[in-house]
Amino acid sequence: METKIMECVDRRRQELIDFAKDIYRHPEAGFCEFRTASRVRDFLEGLGLKVETELARTGVSASLPGGDGPHLTVIGELDGILCPRHPMADKETGIAHACGHHVQLAVMLGAAAALTDPAVRKCLGGSVSFLATPAEEYVDAEKRRWLEKEGVGFAGTGKGELIRLGAFDRTDIALTTHVHMVPVKEDFYLGNPACNGFSSEMITVEGKAAHAAVAPWDGVNALSIANSAYNMIGLMRETFREEDHVRLHTLVREGGQALNCVPDRIVVESKVRAASLDAIEATREKVTRAFEGAAYAFGGKICRERLQGYLPVRYRPADKALQKAAQCLKGYTCREAVPGDFNNACTDVGDLTHLMPVVNFTYAGFCGGLHGEDFAITDWDKAAIAPAKLMALTVYYLLKDQAAQARWIMADFTPAFTRDAYVDFVRKIIGER
Repeated sequence: METKIMECVDRRRQELIDFAKDIYRHPEAGFCEFRTASRVRDFLEGLGLKVETELARTGVSASLPGGDGPHLTVIGELDGILCPRHPMADKETGIAHACGHHVQLAVMLGAAAALTDPAVRKCLGGSVSFLATPAEEYVDAEKRRWLEKEGVGFAGTGKGELIRLGAFDRTDIALTTHVHMVPVKEDFYLGNPACNGFSSEMITVEGKAAHAAVAPWDGVNALSIANSAYNMIGLMRETFREEDHVRLHTLVREGGQALNCVPDRIVVESKVRAASLDAIEATREKVTRAFEGAAYAFGGKICRERLQGYLPVRYRPADKALQKAAQCLKGYTCREAVPGDFNNACTDVGDLTHLMPVVNFTYAGFCGGLHGEDFAITDWDKAAIAPAKLMALTVYYLLKDQAAQARWIMADFTPAFTRDAYVDFVRKIIGER
């Protein structure tokens, strides 16, 4: 059966590569991946699956029924990242597939092709769905406001919105994958290392306008307030503990209008990353004190708008089903996640890890840096075909023998949130809008 699963993927090798290349040439932004979603829909329908579309605007789902056993959800991500200098960036939007989501979708579809084979389906003691999710990459504040007007409740993350809408209510175990996100020499990295989560905020600095030459003393310089806050934050960095993996990012979204006027309004979008919710909140409070203290010193004021972030990824070692699946792939090297591994980046998969077990692996086959203009796929077998086999084989091992491995994982997992508790948690952050 393992050989049959791999042969099913091999038969579609060129089709999967052509699919990924097509998505690569047509990158789309989060919650706006309409063309990408239609291509995923067409592929899944071609496998004879009934497809549900327009989940959280662009999400696509198809289910492979399997009785009363556990339900597994294999996830692919639809969106690209803003990277205007990438050679394949969309000329109008600046969006590019500089993070590998185009091959990740091919991995999901290759697994679907293998698992829909009639002989394979008979071995599965549970059901499987294939879910292409929108907006894994960061959604900026201005776009969030527009999306909220369009009816998106949790506009900060596609998976968060899908959780809110109940798209994961049937899911007992989620399966995710990505190109390598931590330094790994091997072809496959099995398991989920801990990852940072983040909190984001829009900070509006209000000063007072005045003529910059005639009477600057009559004004309150909002830019000076922001610069002072930045200096204080820089001096605070020695207070960040190494084990908290704190990272701070800010971007000036609005920085004054006229050069000969004291700037009276500065808008800063900030992002605090850290390894735990407590560390995120403690660091965010330091940033808040810096801006409020600077505003007090200059006689201005601060208005803050909390934005939804991502939860940290909970560490999970390689499950037995994933280990056995990797052993079937001859000629490829593997390494397993260990507790000391850490990914300083963030992903909305972290939100899922707080609600359900997430079986994850990453893979090689690319060059360049993630989110960089030099990112490119260099080995299609390592980046698309072998991972599709690994994903399908993992599902097979989880659901064979009356889903014994899946049932063990479910019994061993303790969620940090229920769906309702998660929704309440996010609503407390962003408020009712």
